[in-house]
Amino acid sequence: MAHNRAVQLPDSQPRSVWQRIRAWARRIQRDAVTLWFAYRDERTPLATKLLCVAVVAYALSPIDLIPDFIPVLGYLDEVLLLPGLIWLAVKLLPPPVVKDSRVKALAWMADQGRKPTSRLGAAAIVLVWLGAAYAGWVWWSR
Repeated sequence: MAHNRAVQLPDSQPRSVWQRIRAWARRIQRDAVTLWFAYRDERTPLATKLLCVAVVAYALSPIDLIPDFIPVLGYLDEVLLLPGLIWLAVKLLPPPVVKDSRVKALAWMADQGRKPTSRLGAAAIVLVWLGAAYAGWVWWSR
């Protein structure tokens, strides 16, 4: 015979789905800024540094590789690609670098009230789009 027991909740109020999503988004933003500091740290291995530069350039770029107005695909980079790359880069960093860089990132974001932007990332995305437009023009003109 099954007993119906009330599920006991922790003392704090359960968080809504939207609160959890916002907290996740804040962690992603924090870790993007963490990578911004980590790639400048001399303790970061070269391969990880290169990954950090690429991820930071894209994450902090004011321009998206896939514009958000494109249905479904426009949000895939923010929902899957970017968090995955940030997670990978953080996992590849030495733990002391992650710790120090997170402290710097939180302080910077608290002081500035925003995340930094990457002109390099914006330029790289513009170059990708120009290259794609040129390749399309070459293909179309054949």
